[in-house]
Amino acid sequence: MDKYIGKMLDNRYEILEIMGIGGMAYVYKARCHLLNRLVAIKILKEEFSRDADFRRRFHAESQAVAMLSHPNIMAVYDVSRSKELEYIVMELLDGITLKQYMQRKGPLGWREGLHYVIQIIKALSHAHSRGIIHRDIKPHNIMLLRDGSVKVADFGIARFASKQNTLTQEALGSVHYISPEQARGSHIDARSDIYSVGVVLYEMLTERLPFEGDSPVSVALQHISSLPLAPREINPDIPQALEMIVLKSMAPKLSKRYSSADDMLKDLEEFRKNPSVSFEYDLAELQTAADEGAEEPTRSLPGGGVKGTGLKLDAKSEAEERKRIRKEMRDEENHNTRKSSNLIATLSAVLGVLVVIAILGFVIVNMVGNFIGQDDDVMVDVPNLRNKALPSLEALQTEYPQLRFKVEREYNEDYDANMIFDQIPLPGIRQVKEGTEIILKVSTGRVPVLLPDFAGMDLQNVQRWLYENDLRYDASQNTAEPHDTIGRNFVIRSDPGPDTTVYKGDLIRLVYSQGKDPQQVSMPDLKGKSEQEAREMLLWHNLLIGNVTYEENDLAEGLVVSQSVKPGDKILENEIIDFVVSTGPAYVETTPSAPDIEVSPSSEPSIEPSPSEEPPPSPSPSADELVQFNQNIGIPAGIVGTTHLVVKRNDVTFFEETINTENGSPSITIRGYHSDIITVYFDDQLYYSLSIAALMQSP
Repeated sequence: MDKYIGKMLDNRYEILEIMGIGGMAYVYKARCHLLNRLVAIKILKEEFSRDADFRRRFHAESQAVAMLSHPNIMAVYDVSRSKELEYIVMELLDGITLKQYMQRKGPLGWREGLHYVIQIIKALSHAHSRGIIHRDIKPHNIMLLRDGSVKVADFGIARFASKQNTLTQEALGSVHYISPEQARGSHIDARSDIYSVGVVLYEMLTERLPFEGDSPVSVALQHISSLPLAPREINPDIPQALEMIVLKSMAPKLSKRYSSADDMLKDLEEFRKNPSVSFEYDLAELQTAADEGAEEPTRSLPGGGVKGTGLKLDAKSEAEERKRIRKEMRDEENHNTRKSSNLIATLSAVLGVLVVIAILGFVIVNMVGNFIGQDDDVMVDVPNLRNKALPSLEALQTEYPQLRFKVEREYNEDYDANMIFDQIPLPGIRQVKEGTEIILKVSTGRVPVLLPDFAGMDLQNVQRWLYENDLRYDASQNTAEPHDTIGRNFVIRSDPGPDTTVYKGDLIRLVYSQGKDPQQVSMPDLKGKSEQEAREMLLWHNLLIGNVTYEENDLAEGLVVSQSVKPGDKILENEIIDFVVSTGPAYVETTPSAPDIEVSPSSEPSIEPSPSEEPPPSPSPSADELVQFNQNIGIPAGIVGTTHLVVKRNDVTFFEETINTENGSPSITIRGYHSDIITVYFDDQLYYSLSIAALMQSP
C-alpha cells in the first residue's frame, strides 16, 4: 500500500487514493477537512525533496502560480512545505486530458479545435500578464471538462522537470511541442508558449504531429531546422485563415511569430466571427527556418521583467544547461550520421536484390494469373465519399456497381444534414473485394430549437422542457438570484435568451429566483376572522399557509379558533402558519319537556293537532349553508410522472402539492358555500373552474 494513503497532511488534507505518477511528483486525491471538499495533491518525489535548492525554487515558483486566477487555469489552492514533504494542493477536475480525448475521438472538426484553442490562449494571456510562462504546453497538460470547458494545468512546473528530462527518452511526450528556442537551450519568453499552442492546434486539425522521430533529439532537431507540411496539405477542409493562424503561431523565427497571446487571440476571435476572413501574412516569411545559431532577443513579461521564466536561473547554470543540450544533440546527430554511412552500402546492395526479386515476382504472378486467375476475387478501389452530400442509394449503386452501400445516420454538430462525415473502410488504404459493403456515416445535421421565454416558469417544468427538446441542462451551471416579484425556484431568465435559435445538444443556463430577502413582519391576529379572511391576511403579510384543521368550538362555524404563532410576534416572511377553524358548537340532542300551562277559567282550551296530521318537512339546505366534502381531482390525459397541482377557492389557494400521477387521482377536502368557485391548475395550466354547487352535482 502507498505510504501516503490514509495520512493527514498539516492536520487538514486526508490522502484518499493515488491518481497518477509524473516525472517529478505523485498525484493524490484527497479531502480538505477544513472546507469539506475533494482536492488533488501533488507531492514532490523524494529524490527532489532532498535537494534543498530545488525545493526552494519549486516552492517559490508554486507560490507564484497560486496567484493565477482564471476560469481556464487549473486552480492552485495551497502550497505547503515541511521537513519531509513539498506539496501543492489543486482543484480536482472531473474530465480527461485533451490527448486522451483526441485518441478516443480521432480527428476533431476545425470548429471544435477553435473552441478549445481560444480557451487555451486566454489562459496563457492571463499567465503571461503576471510574468508566468508555462514552458510545457501539450495536450497532456490540458484538461477537458464535461461541459466542454478547458483547464490548463501544471503552470510554472516544467522548468524544474527539465532538470532531469532535457532531451532524454522520458521527454519524448514534450519534445513534440517545444519551440525551436527551447530545443536550442536559448532564453525563452511568452512566444515559446505560443509556438506550443500552434503545435497543439496543428495536431487537433490534422490528427498528426508536425515532426516525428525515433528519439527526442531527432524531433528537437526538426523543430530547429525543418518545416512541417502546411495543415491544408493534410486536411483540405481546414479554412485557409485558420491555417494561417497555425503557421504564424509556429513560425520558427521569433520575429515572425505572434508577439503575444493577446495578438493570437485577436486573430482567433476575428476568424470565429468570420471564417472567410483573409489575413495578410507573408507565407514565405512564416515558413522561413530560424538560424540554428541565432540568439534572438527575448521580450520582457509584464509583472516580473524576467526573460521567459517565473524565476531567474543564474547565468552559469543556464550556460551549462545550454552547453550540455547542444553537446547531446551533436553527439546524437554524429552518431546517426556514422550509422547511416555504414548502412548505406549494405542497404543499397540489399535494395538492388529486392528490386530484382520484386520485378521477377510481379512478372511471374501476372503470367500465372493469366492461366489460373479466372476464378480469383476481383479487387476494386474504395471511393472517397467523405465530406460529400449523400446522393440516393440508387445513384451510388449506379456509379459504383461493384460495391454495396449502407447508410448509418448520426448526429454530428460539425456537419450539415445529409453530409457524409465518415466511411468504413476508408479510401486509399487498400483495395477491397468486389461486393464489399461500404458503411457511410451520414450527419443528421444540427436540429434548430427556438427558445421560449422561461421567465416566471417553475424550474422543474423548464428542466423537463429542455430534456424533451434534447437540450443539455446542468444544474451546477444555474445561478440563483433574489427577486422581489418572481417566487422562489421560478425562472428569471435563460442564457441564451428567449426567441433565440439554438441547436439540439446545446447547453442552456438558467437564472432562477431564490425569493426576495425575507423581512420581519408582525404576526396578525386571525382569531374570530373567517377562514378566507385569515388566508388573505397571511398572504398580505407574505406568510405561507400551512395546515388548516377544523374542530368544534363555541365560536360560530367558519371562524378561526387559534393560530400557531401568537399575534404580535415578530417573524420572518415566508414562515409557515397553521390555524384552526371552528365547525360550530357541539350538537346535543335533547327531548323537550311539556311546558307548564296555567289554565285560567277564562282561557280558551288549547287545540291539539290531529294524530292523523304529519309534521311539516324539515327545511332543505340553504345556498348560504357551509358544506364540506371530498373531491377526486381527475388527472388530465397526457400528464405523466410528477405534476404540480394547485386548487383555489375564490382565487385563494388552499391546496398546493407536487404529486405523482402513478399514485392515481388525488382526493382533497373542499369546504365552502355553494356559490364559491373552485379552480384547479396542473403545472400552472387551468384545468377547470366550477362552483361548489356544480361540483356537488357532478358524478
